[in-house]
Amino acid sequence: MNATPPSATLSPHAHTTADLLQISQVERVLHIRLNRPAKRNAISDALIAQIHTAVINLPADVGAILISGEGDHFCAGLDLSELVKRDIGGAVLHSRSWHAAFDALQYGKVPVIAALHGAVVGGGLELAAACHIRVAEAGAYFGLPEGQRGIFVGGGGSVRIPRLMGVSRMTDMMLTGRVYNADEAERYGLVQYLVGEGEALEKGMALAQRAAKTAPMTAFAVMHALPRIAEQSPSEGLFTESLMSSIAASTPEAQARLEAFLQGRAEKVVKA
Repeated sequence: MNATPPSATLSPHAHTTADLLQISQVERVLHIRLNRPAKRNAISDALIAQIHTAVINLPADVGAILISGEGDHFCAGLDLSELVKRDIGGAVLHSRSWHAAFDALQYGKVPVIAALHGAVVGGGLELAAACHIRVAEAGAYFGLPEGQRGIFVGGGGSVRIPRLMGVSRMTDMMLTGRVYNADEAERYGLVQYLVGEGEALEKGMALAQRAAKTAPMTAFAVMHALPRIAEQSPSEGLFTESLMSSIAASTPEAQARLEAFLQGRAEKVVKA
C-alpha cells in the first residue's frame, strides 16, 4: 500500500474530493488518486468521466500531474460489473469516452507521471500507458486479461502499449494471459523507473515537481510534437523538428533561461 510521500509535506492543499477521486495539490503538482480501493480501483463509467473532468479543468498554476491509486493496487482495469450488453453504437461510444479521457492526459497541458503499485491490469495499464512517465514499485504487476474475458482492449491500449513494449509482447499477453512483473516491465519499456515497495509516490512526486519546472513550450513540444515526429518519415520528422525547435527557442522564457545559463545561474548537467 502506498504511503503519503514526504514531499506531500510541502504545504499540500485539497483541490477537490470527488467521490471516486482524491485530488490535492502540492506546489505546482496536482495529485489525482483513484479512490475505489474496495474495487481495486477498477474503472467505472463514472470514474473515467471524473478523470476526464479533472484533467481538462486544471488550475492555472499546475505544471504537472501525478496519478496514483488508493489502497493495495493502482488499477485492476475495467469494472466488469458495468460490462452490460450494449449495441454496437453504444459500445463504440463507451470506448471513445475512454479515448477522450486518456487523450486529454497524453495530449493535455502538462506532463503526467504515474505512480504504479500492485495491479496495473487491463484498463489500468491503458491508463498508465497514456501517461508520460511511469514509476513502478517492485511488487507491481502488469497484465491484459481481455483475451481471457472474450473481449478486446478499448481504452487505447492497442495504440499505446505496442509503442512501449512491441506488438509481439502485447500479443503474448493477450493470447496467453502472460503477466509481467515490475522488473520485466522496466526491461521491456512499459515503465521508466523501478523503485522499492512503498516508494513510487515519493519518486513520482519528485519527478512531477521537476517536470513542472519545464518551460511550457518545451513541455508542449515533448508531449504533442515528439510522438508525432516519431511516427513521421525521417524527412518529415526533421522538418517538423526544425519548426518546433524554432518556436520553442523564440519564447521569452527560453531566452531568459538561455541567458541564465550563459551567466552561470542555471543548473548544469551532472552525472547521477
